[in-house]
Amino acid sequence: MNCSNPPKVIYVNESGQRGTFKTIQSAIESLPKPNSQWTHIRISAGTYTETVFISKQRACLYLEGGGSSSTIVTSSGHDRMSTSFTFASLADDIVVKGISFVNSYNRPPYAQLSKGNLPALAAKIEGDRTAFYNCSFKGVQDTLWDCKGRHYFKHCYIQGAIDFIFGDAQSIYEKSVIYFTLGGDGPKGHDGTITAQKRGSMDSPTGFVIKECNISGNGRAQLGRAYGPFSRVIIANSTLSDVVRPEGWSAWGQVGHEANLTFVEEGNSGVGANQSKRVSWMKHLDANELNKFLNISYIDQEGWITKQPIYYY
Repeated sequence: MNCSNPPKVIYVNESGQRGTFKTIQSAIESLPKPNSQWTHIRISAGTYTETVFISKQRACLYLEGGGSSSTIVTSSGHDRMSTSFTFASLADDIVVKGISFVNSYNRPPYAQLSKGNLPALAAKIEGDRTAFYNCSFKGVQDTLWDCKGRHYFKHCYIQGAIDFIFGDAQSIYEKSVIYFTLGGDGPKGHDGTITAQKRGSMDSPTGFVIKECNISGNGRAQLGRAYGPFSRVIIANSTLSDVVRPEGWSAWGQVGHEANLTFVEEGNSGVGANQSKRVSWMKHLDANELNKFLNISYIDQEGWITKQPIYYY
């Protein structure tokens, strides 16, 4: 981490009052390229209808809203994953707190099913050392593209229906709500999938660790399907409602290669945690193996999380 202190502070207010930026993007664009000083962008409550893009050169940002129920960023991009996002961050060393990112396409989730759902991202996260606190991500298909890098999500809310947490990042989701919104309340045959992790090799450190979370919603969903040949998702010490389908997991395009997949459930509770009808190839880890993933060192061996400005504000 090469971000210098103390943080510079700038303000965003949708009214554009004197001394503030009217949009989040204009505040980001005001920064130098490359940016190496922590910059605290304080965003007032309001609904910001815009696409927010943090380029690779604009690192060291701390975006703070007034809370995920009052500071909302929304757009309706869809179809092409590379351009359909409401929020995208390619830079390293990014912190976001108290903001809701919404992709309004296909919401409410049953409105356009007759036309077929299309990818419509609320967020795409591609930089390293990135953390979200008390944030919300709402969409239907491909809500959160947890693309690559090491990421930390705490006290967040993630909502969707089809592969709505997907990608090849190395991430921990802690004390968050994961809410499935399609299933039985939509047309028949439209059950969904929560995760689609894309780990590509046995040596890759990537994976999604979901710990102390609440997985709920309406309808039925698989916990995950294999988006990559060595897909890895670990769900531990969480509460699983009856939204979880009995089989739990799908090999998807990796049928015949299930031994390479790491789908794990340990220490969970709730109706959906019943493993009696789970796929036979689901993995089990002993306490030592499990702790390697549950410990924050899985994503943070050098202490980058405690060096973020959120810790000394």
